[in-house]
Amino acid sequence: MVNPLWRNTEIRKQLKIVSKELSPDLVLTNATYLHGIFKKWMTGNIWVNGDRIIYAGQDMPKIDDSTEVVDVSGKWIVPGYIEPHVHPYQLYNPQQFADYAAQGGTTGFISDNLPLFLSLENEKAFTLLDRMAELPFTFYWWTRFDSQTELVGEDQKFTSKAVGEWLERPDVILGGELTGWPKLLAGDDQMLYWIQKAKISLKKIEGHFPGASEKTLARMKLLGADGDHEAMTVDEVEMRLLHGYGVTLRHSSIRPDLPELLSGIVERELNVFDKLMMTTDGSTPVFHKDGVMDLCIQIALDAGVPAIDAYMMASYNVARYYNLTSLHGLIATGRYANLNILDSIDNPVPSGVISKGVWLKRDGKKVRSLDDVDWSVLPELDLDFELTDDDFQFSMPFGVEMVNDVITKPYSVSVDTNVERLSKEHGESFLMHIDRNGKWRVNTLIKGFATEVDGFASSYTNTGDIVLIGKSRKDMWKAFERVKRLKGGIVLIEGGETVCELPLPIGGIMSDLPMETLMEQETELKKALKERGYEHGDAVYTLLFLMATHLPYVRITQKGIYDVMNKTILFPAFMRGQG
Repeated sequence: MVNPLWRNTEIRKQLKIVSKELSPDLVLTNATYLHGIFKKWMTGNIWVNGDRIIYAGQDMPKIDDSTEVVDVSGKWIVPGYIEPHVHPYQLYNPQQFADYAAQGGTTGFISDNLPLFLSLENEKAFTLLDRMAELPFTFYWWTRFDSQTELVGEDQKFTSKAVGEWLERPDVILGGELTGWPKLLAGDDQMLYWIQKAKISLKKIEGHFPGASEKTLARMKLLGADGDHEAMTVDEVEMRLLHGYGVTLRHSSIRPDLPELLSGIVERELNVFDKLMMTTDGSTPVFHKDGVMDLCIQIALDAGVPAIDAYMMASYNVARYYNLTSLHGLIATGRYANLNILDSIDNPVPSGVISKGVWLKRDGKKVRSLDDVDWSVLPELDLDFELTDDDFQFSMPFGVEMVNDVITKPYSVSVDTNVERLSKEHGESFLMHIDRNGKWRVNTLIKGFATEVDGFASSYTNTGDIVLIGKSRKDMWKAFERVKRLKGGIVLIEGGETVCELPLPIGGIMSDLPMETLMEQETELKKALKERGYEHGDAVYTLLFLMATHLPYVRITQKGIYDVMNKTILFPAFMRGQG
């Protein structure tokens, strides 16, 4: 991989800059900057050479014709923001999301590896990580210990060799998130071994414990969990802090909890802001219209959090928790030159962004985009099989009913399913989950998705398999064929015609378009679904989590309809007998 440190020759040059034998590339003069150790605003000059801060203090360096000198009088300089819990595949791709986030001052991600882990051999996945490490943006990663679904052949994918190779990478700084923690509690020593391996290397373990009792939190702490981002109330925040957890407060498209959590912490006068972080937890594109970590900081300021604490929750606190303060979260000698230039302390959206020493935004305008990443290493979605009439058999005695965006419970089917089209007078629709390689399918009914969706297909799912939903078998079929031609995407068909579509050509799960264009497509899709009866908050998350077994109560998995509480397959997948 790309070595994250500096070569000896570079360090010797940096020393000569300090001794004023050589000049730096950039000097920010008359800077008022946030110092995370003193927790105060300092004044001085910031010297930058390449991607590194050479010095921050009262002195001035040697200046020659190659040095850019920028007077930042009247500005406020804070460290680049770090998003500590990113799922950078929510229709967007990691490079595309990073390019967008950087314009709001978020210059670092700690990201999920699951789609890369499931789609690629490690060697190929690592080529992508190495390429992204070359960008003027900071990428760190976590490695999963489970698929968060019932995956066919999971034990062949999640091997000690495969997981261990991820843990050996220095840019992989934690394990988890532990969506499969019930297996761990039940005695899964394989997962415990991976946790132990991670902790020997001083990597963190991130939990996933929504609604967990105090006893569960204590048990998971003993098993190695270090942090959790699932607190939904102030009481849950306090309980996690009580047991020594690193707590990341969430503000996402399905759990926008941050304003209430922070207001509660302020009201209770809990002096714990230096122990807290914030995340948008893989929100869908439109949610980010108002920003990424800059949005979280603004919410903190609005809730009455002191400004220094608000900025540190998105920078120094993250770096300190993940043992990265030698490189990140601090404006001081030797750190990466990730600097946000603010016009006002009250506005966390920077007018200038320097990431790894590179100007990405200046005087309020974007001056550089992150270079494209070649995603061709990801296998494209090639649906080289045909559906048949036999595939459209829906004779299940029960279906799945949506409780909200992402939770589904069983219900008894009472409508006649031996029809070409279901009535729009009720909320039940056909549902098919089909293997991207055409080997199996799971058929049932879904209640509460929408009343007037004729044909809907998506390759955007937890596993990259295909979901078909609709009132009309013919339109579902047409939607499948359109996704097939697009080589991935989300398609809505009505009366045989395309209403809207969102192409996802990268592996069938990610767009290659700019975030602004993707937001427009997502807005159109969600508007069309809402007009046809989708009443929940985020249809994209519904698609993603239909097969996610870390949520109750029944899920549609590769193995069949799965009872989460009893850990059993209620109805197995039907093998189609096609390759």
